[in-house]
Amino acid sequence: MKRIVVILAIVGVLFSCNDNDLNEININEQNYLVFGHFYGMCGGEDCVETFKLTNTTLFEDIIDDYSGVDMDFIELEKDKYEQTKDLINYFPNKLLNQKETTFGCPDCADGGGLFIQYSENGNIKSWRIDQDKNNVPEYLHKFMDKVNEKIALLKE
Repeated sequence: MKRIVVILAIVGVLFSCNDNDLNEININEQNYLVFGHFYGMCGGEDCVETFKLTNTTLFEDIIDDYSGVDMDFIELEKDKYEQTKDLINYFPNKLLNQKETTFGCPDCADGGGLFIQYSENGNIKSWRIDQDKNNVPEYLHKFMDKVNEKIALLKE
């Protein structure tokens, strides 16, 4: 477990040297990243997908609540964790300092939205982000792409 934290820290440092928006956040059981997407005018299992990433495990929410309030996570296979473990490297530090919790108008035009939640030492922050990049700050674009990429990989 210590080895994974060290590896994540090293990767974070390497990425932060190349881009000031990338971070050095360590995730663990108390520090975690929840990410997902939601589509209101949609039918089927893929309309709401939410995952929780720690430094050793990936979980999937089995409730699929559009509001993101009611979540119940189950552990996924290790290979799915391996596919997503680098997502934290793309989390923009700037987001942690924003007063806004909604960017754009998520799912207003039936284009869907992203749900992001970050917990640091029990301090939980959540955001809803419009999928239309024209409606959100540019510093979120790379992270949005990675979140969507990871969700697509997990649903294959």
